[in-house]
Amino acid sequence: MDNFEIIDRRFRRFVLPNAPLEKLADGFRWLEGPAWFADMRCLLFSDIPNDRILCWTEHAGVQVFRQPAGFPNGQTRDREGRLITCLHGGRCVVRTELDGELTVLAEQFDGKRLNSPNDIVVKSDGTIWFTDPPYGIQTDYEGGKRPSELPTRVYRLDPRSGAMRVAADDFAGPNGLCFSPDERRLYVVETGVQFEEVPVRHIRVFDVDDNGFLAGGRLFHQVAPGSADGIRCDEDGNVWSSAGDGVHCIDPSGALLGKIKVPATVANLTFGGRYRSRLFICASQALFAVYTNQRGAQRP
Repeated sequence: MDNFEIIDRRFRRFVLPNAPLEKLADGFRWLEGPAWFADMRCLLFSDIPNDRILCWTEHAGVQVFRQPAGFPNGQTRDREGRLITCLHGGRCVVRTELDGELTVLAEQFDGKRLNSPNDIVVKSDGTIWFTDPPYGIQTDYEGGKRPSELPTRVYRLDPRSGAMRVAADDFAGPNGLCFSPDERRLYVVETGVQFEEVPVRHIRVFDVDDNGFLAGGRLFHQVAPGSADGIRCDEDGNVWSSAGDGVHCIDPSGALLGKIKVPATVANLTFGGRYRSRLFICASQALFAVYTNQRGAQRP
């Protein structure tokens, strides 16, 4: 129980007293983009500065899935089980086909290059939603310093038609995002800098209508310490967020239920394992996991 902080008694039922936080592997540079492949019992994740996608399995540990990989960040699966990846290097979103070939799905908008697609989710209708802050083009460490051509936005892409539209544009720096289980809400992390260089460190929530348009964008939760990055929903609609001291579990009203303390800065996380109840955590230079008594929302 040393790695768990119970803030609300409801969080206690998610904690398994005989299931500690485990370090699965370390020695990386900066981990991101975890995506669970249940059919292959493996986790794919990004080591951005080392320009590679890695694969972890219980029986074989960590192996290289693709290198070079275009300085990959956020990843997910589409409705056909294909890997969808945000690339800093190519400033684009790509799909790995079932034969291993890469298809570029998005790389520009209104004739201008995207900034550096950061995190990504797929809705049940097959549409792809991703954030596009400038973080990957601000330094050479995660892809290469280049000028920004577009404002920071959240985009909605229909891969069947290729049509892409701005879903939300009132962001200083959109980051991680996830849908609620019923897809009536979209949560988006904001980690940019606003007027007079004031940092923004919170999660916002939008209402999603039947046509895929967003409304609202109200403050959902102010993360502290540190800031949120990657987020995921569980099957009851609680939001599990990266934070400066580990992983925070937040109920649908925005109340903090509890924390999983992690001895490194958490960048992203995802539910996986046999029953979607194992939480995989990308934290700085190491990959962690912990079994919980709660299942992640059913997603591709």
